[in-house]
Amino acid sequence: MTETRPATLLDEITVAPESGRAIPDAATRETIGYAPIHSTEHLDAAIERARAAQPAWAALPVEERSAILHRAADEIDAHAEELAQIIAREQGKPLNGPGARFEAGGCAVWLRNAADTTLEPEVLFEADGTRSELHYAPLGVVGAISPWNWPALIAMWQIAPSLRMGNAVVAKPSEYTPLSVLAVAALMNRHLPDGLLTVVAGGRDVGEAIAGHPGLDKVMFTGSTATGRSIIRSSADNLARLTLELGGNDAGIVLPGTDIDAIAQNLFWGIFINTGQTCAALKRLYVHDSQYDAVVDALATIAESTPMGAGVDEGSALGPLSTSQQFDIVSGLVDDARERGARIVTGGEAAPELGPHFYRATVVADIEDGAPLVDTEQFGPVIPVIRYSDVDDAIARANASDQGLGASVWADDPEAAMAIAARLEAGTVWINQHGTLNPLVPFGGVKGSGYGMEFGREGLKAVAAPKVITRTVAAL
Repeated sequence: MTETRPATLLDEITVAPESGRAIPDAATRETIGYAPIHSTEHLDAAIERARAAQPAWAALPVEERSAILHRAADEIDAHAEELAQIIAREQGKPLNGPGARFEAGGCAVWLRNAADTTLEPEVLFEADGTRSELHYAPLGVVGAISPWNWPALIAMWQIAPSLRMGNAVVAKPSEYTPLSVLAVAALMNRHLPDGLLTVVAGGRDVGEAIAGHPGLDKVMFTGSTATGRSIIRSSADNLARLTLELGGNDAGIVLPGTDIDAIAQNLFWGIFINTGQTCAALKRLYVHDSQYDAVVDALATIAESTPMGAGVDEGSALGPLSTSQQFDIVSGLVDDARERGARIVTGGEAAPELGPHFYRATVVADIEDGAPLVDTEQFGPVIPVIRYSDVDDAIARANASDQGLGASVWADDPEAAMAIAARLEAGTVWINQHGTLNPLVPFGGVKGSGYGMEFGREGLKAVAAPKVITRTVAAL
């Protein structure tokens, strides 16, 4: 008998109102669906099913696993518009530009790249009839905790390499954006073995249980530094391996003599992608005296001309803040900067005519290190622009943060840019761009931004157990 699916992907993943939790549209706050309310008991059951399903999956030849993942990626592509609509409504990012359609398409791109990335055994030593090789084996079951800002894509960053290496996955999405992750998993599970990938849509108690669960061999987490430290403590008892991407207060430095017109658009979107709600977005910008006013004016001009509106509005380029908590954080930081005497060049206020969580794109000038807007990760559509006169001083101020996810240098002189990039304390340093990611290029932070790498071969190694095999071989 052929299985009959609900009419839409949203219908497939939502539950009845009486048994679920209402999920609002980020722009209008109207309910778009009901997510299941999962408990730690659901988590235990999901891990048990995953442990039962994983050995057979790991036993498949890697080519067969990769072929199945390709079919799952094709399924995502076939339903990309439905997925994008869910993301745009639930999280709030606009459909176009680097928005919801980009995120939905990225899920298939990252899945295919993980499926196609090879990780062959490495010969470590070979002499006198002995060969030592480094192999990579599946870990078992991976617990994946993902955030609300790029809910489907970041979940895929955790899921895809884990499955590619022969693991099972139990995924826990943010309680603010569970529908996007449930939708991705529903599409993938049309092709995966039962129990191999399960989404547990629970609250904080479920996340806390994942961190120290004895049935998990690896925990991947993207979120706050404070929560990351808690996960480290919780994982001590079961010694689960960890990959922690803990956000960052990314700094950018504009060198004197830079063509501002040439970099303005890249600079703006490095800051304001997803309305600033991106871990690797540029959060504080240091500009030399000689070009300070030109950079401030260029950013303000673009901000004032960039349309803001609901995610599903085809004309929107910037959306709302996803949650009331984030709206309060952003507005509080700007108010504090204003009280300190900083100059609000543009924005600096809510846009209630658009909806309850909209905050205008904001450029803040004449502000210094020590202000909370500079020293903390604002995670919203606001950029503090800080003046400097000495490049060494700018580097020291950029490095003063206890976070180090990304950083960027903006310059016309490539050698000068490279020299400064080498001195910045960050997992990734971009030149004349910021926040651009590639599924083949490893990504991860230093200092308070966590540890472990994602993407490419290094990302596959992070969800595998290294195994050295030493054997006797025939004489060469």
